Amino acid sequence: MQDYRDFLGEVLISSENLQRRIAELGEQISKDYAGKGELLLICILRGGVLFLTDLMRQISLPHAIEFMAVSSYGVGGRQSTGQIRISLDLNVDIFNKNVLLVEDIIDSGHTIAAILELLSTRKPASLSVCTLLDKFERREVEVPIKYCGFSIPNKFVFGYGLDIDDYYRNLPFIGVVDLDRYKHD
Repeated sequence: MQDYRDFLGEVLISSENLQRRIAELGEQISKDYAGKGELLLICILRGGVLFLTDLMRQISLPHAIEFMAVSSYGVGGRQSTGQIRISLDLNVDIFNKNVLLVEDIIDSGHTIAAILELLSTRKPASLSVCTLLDKFERREVEVPIKYCGFSIPNKFVFGYGLDIDDYYRNLPFIGVVDLDRYKHD
């Protein structure tokens, strides 16, 4: 396994900046949902896990969490196919709950738009999106993002939950891959 320092082009978002912004998001979410009823955070696996765990500690309101595993990436995992596949659906009824989808990154928008369409049929009281990263330059489908950590340029990023070939999610920062130096196995 290649050491990430061999292909790290730059640190796009430092650990300190991530934690500062996540604290701000948690404070805003706490204010917005105060007195509004039951709040359910739905994490889109696997990339959103680190973001979810840090975000939920910054939300001062009682809330529940749930998980969905959804994929829109084909073989090789770097280009969205536009077709989503749900490999893990919710274990709870979201009827009349305030649902906040927690996602690591939104680029083309196809996956999150399909999830929103699916979940809206289950009649939640509200349905909103919180993403850590918004790669707006790649957007093909308009998505209503209520909470956004960072808008980023169209670069291949990794770390803090985002993987390269299922590795490097554990890094405490968001880095940019120098594709000329990355050796794909």
